[in-house]
Amino acid sequence: MSRDAVKFGRMSKKQREKVEDEVRYHRAQQRAQTETAPDSSVFDQQTPSSSDQLQYGGYGYTSEVGSYGSSSHGYSGYGQVAQHAGMQYDISADYVDYVDSTTAYDPRPTPGTPSVDTPATDSALLPSAVTTDPAQISELLSKTIADAHARTCLFTLEHIHDMFRKPQDLSKLIYYKDMAHEELWLECAQKLTTVIQQIIEFAKMVPGFMKLHQDDQIVLLKAGSFELAILRMSRYYDLSQNCVLYAETMLPQDAFYTNETAEMRLVNFVFDFARSIAEMKLTETELALYSAVVLLSPDRPGLKGIAEITRLSQAVQRALRIEMDRTHPQPIKGDVTVCDAMLAKIPVLRDLSMLHMDALAKFKRSTPHLEFPALHKELFSVDS
Repeated sequence: MSRDAVKFGRMSKKQREKVEDEVRYHRAQQRAQTETAPDSSVFDQQTPSSSDQLQYGGYGYTSEVGSYGSSSHGYSGYGQVAQHAGMQYDISADYVDYVDSTTAYDPRPTPGTPSVDTPATDSALLPSAVTTDPAQISELLSKTIADAHARTCLFTLEHIHDMFRKPQDLSKLIYYKDMAHEELWLECAQKLTTVIQQIIEFAKMVPGFMKLHQDDQIVLLKAGSFELAILRMSRYYDLSQNCVLYAETMLPQDAFYTNETAEMRLVNFVFDFARSIAEMKLTETELALYSAVVLLSPDRPGLKGIAEITRLSQAVQRALRIEMDRTHPQPIKGDVTVCDAMLAKIPVLRDLSMLHMDALAKFKRSTPHLEFPALHKELFSVDS
């Protein structure tokens, strides 16, 4: 027996798991570099259009995760909506390919991001063999998506709840309430852009997302990023104070009020929705799965691979229902489950997204001189 083997055998279970995780990570990197066309019977690798890239201020988002190549081309627009029928989806044959597609990069938090307290097995989510048990597949999906959510949230729930309990800084409250109209918009746009950068990283880690056609990835991100940002806002909503944690300050709804009717309506609806999600008392896993369901909406205008997105969406919805049936077994009213209630809220999110675009378009028309963050402009283009 080699000395390395003896050394490995003496390691604690946590240390061994850490070494094994690193081995898996480096193997995934090597595999990503050498394999150009991963075998998949459901999600075939497609070559994205080189001109259709979501840009980060002059740097295009490509389907190579974490790769930002210089580009002068922006997203060229949406195609026609295709009619489709729902299809049942057996994810088992391709689950390993999905996970492989999410491990071609290091999903660990970027420098400066607060560390997330994850269990010792947070990286040991890669199955060593394909399972055909639907329950096990749903469990693996849940763990993978929950891990993606935890790694891309700016703060843990523990940190957020600690901030809830801190004494209110009235000077900060007055500062935001007295902020000029234009300054408030730019402040919120910058905060929103920061959250959306994390949402994009979350999307990359959702099994199967990076195997979709790049055009479809862009459509889903453009359509869903604001909706997912509102879902993440619910983590920062304190029901006892009826305030939201914003820039380490607890702010009430009226701190964001302006004299514009469209903006007031948007603020009211956003707070109402965030409050309604907070009242559901979802676990982080449930919020992660629900976010993935919203992201993988196959009815977004302009999608091309609707059948693929539908099958993946159904698999995630199945995992969400199993998780919610386990943690929220009691129906809300009659036979309406918590999962049913959450899925019924998705159209409201669509309405909120439209209200946001309407208010933004009106504001930009009145202040054409203001410069928004580059990613914000790409995602929320009001020119077309």
